[in-house]
Amino acid sequence: MPYCGHNYVYNSGKKNENYANNNKEAAGVIYIMYQGNNVVNYLKQQKPFRRKAKKSSLLLFTLLIVCFLFGSLVFLTIIRLFLKYGPDMHSQFPVRAADYSYYKSNKTFGDKLAYAAESLTLSKVVYDSSYFVIDYPGGDVPPDKGVCSDVVVRAFRKVGIDLQVEVHEDIKKAWSSYPHKWDMTKPDTNIDHRRVFNLMVFFKRKGRELPITLDALDYKPGDIVVWKFSRGRAHIGVVSTRINNEKTRYVLVHNMGRGQIFEDVLFQWPVLGHFRYKPH
Repeated sequence: MPYCGHNYVYNSGKKNENYANNNKEAAGVIYIMYQGNNVVNYLKQQKPFRRKAKKSSLLLFTLLIVCFLFGSLVFLTIIRLFLKYGPDMHSQFPVRAADYSYYKSNKTFGDKLAYAAESLTLSKVVYDSSYFVIDYPGGDVPPDKGVCSDVVVRAFRKVGIDLQVEVHEDIKKAWSSYPHKWDMTKPDTNIDHRRVFNLMVFFKRKGRELPITLDALDYKPGDIVVWKFSRGRAHIGVVSTRINNEKTRYVLVHNMGRGQIFEDVLFQWPVLGHFRYKPH
């Protein structure tokens, strides 16, 4: 009996332990369900706040876009007005009386070419590097369009020299002397004379290639100057008869995006070529 009693007590204790464990598990499930309900209720309460935050972010983004567009419009308008009503390049680079009388009384070819280039600044031209099909000879791109080389071509044409014809004829005679950077297989009268590197070869062959120096006095009115740009590009302009404000050098006529204008840019970029042309 004691054995049986002991066994009964043992079994009873085990049942009580199991019952307690079951109660703990049930209590845990109830607690988790309770906490889960709290979390759900909390998230439901937060939804309106998230909607408001999302709407605020969208409104802020829209406001930034509107401000950016408005600012861009104002900036472009200011630039347009500046180009239209900005400072006159002629008054910015006046000619000294002594220089003016000298060039009027001693009209060399360089002087005439410089005056021809200066007259181009009176025309409004938009920078446009598009390929145009033009007449030959005497062909030109639309008068309100052009690039840097068109300044040179138009100036020469004003003094009676058609670079379209001169360059074309020389390319036909000396095809191997000219660069073939554009995969050309034959001369093209529409574009050959409008390429700066072709003009450099032409002026070397038919004019004088002068030393490249940092002495501004070496650059005379009517001289052709070529500058070196990045990525294998080049720019070209004509030395004018006008003096800069510091009275240290002549300014140039060129077109680098703002039209055919006077600008004091002789040493603003590395000089790649310096030429002087005199008709034979």
